[in-house]
Amino acid sequence: MDFVHHSIMTGRKFKCLSILDLFSRESLFIYAGTSIPYRVVIDVLDRLCETREVPTSIITDNGPEFTSKAIHIWAEQRRIEIVHINPGRPMENVFVESFQGRLRDECLNLQWFQTLGDARDKIERWRIEYNTERPHSSLGGMAPYEFAAQAAVTG
Repeated sequence: MDFVHHSIMTGRKFKCLSILDLFSRESLFIYAGTSIPYRVVIDVLDRLCETREVPTSIITDNGPEFTSKAIHIWAEQRRIEIVHINPGRPMENVFVESFQGRLRDECLNLQWFQTLGDARDKIERWRIEYNTERPHSSLGGMAPYEFAAQAAVTG
């Protein structure tokens, strides 16, 4: 998981919390907000853990939202290892960095967001298209949802 920053047409800044499944390349969730403290990160992760298999580990950078004591307690209670990349070494989380680049190039930089709500709607539409219609060479030319569905069947 990681953050990417952008703004709406008034210049008001917002950031997006992106959570990805490295196995299926699925974009599990993108939460856009003007402020995303650790409590919001925990709420988003809780929602994902209710609908998805609980991960064994989460890779992230060393931002304060991800290094808080509360995040580590949350992860420990769920037996999830939080793996922090080395400071200043984004290449250690290369898939997330690549995804953030696509999100920026294919969605954020191409849209004119009138409000935060408008940004959330457009980003979610892009996320769904990314998961359902975009073939990935690393997935044998399948889209992430298709790959995940096939992996679930073949187990």
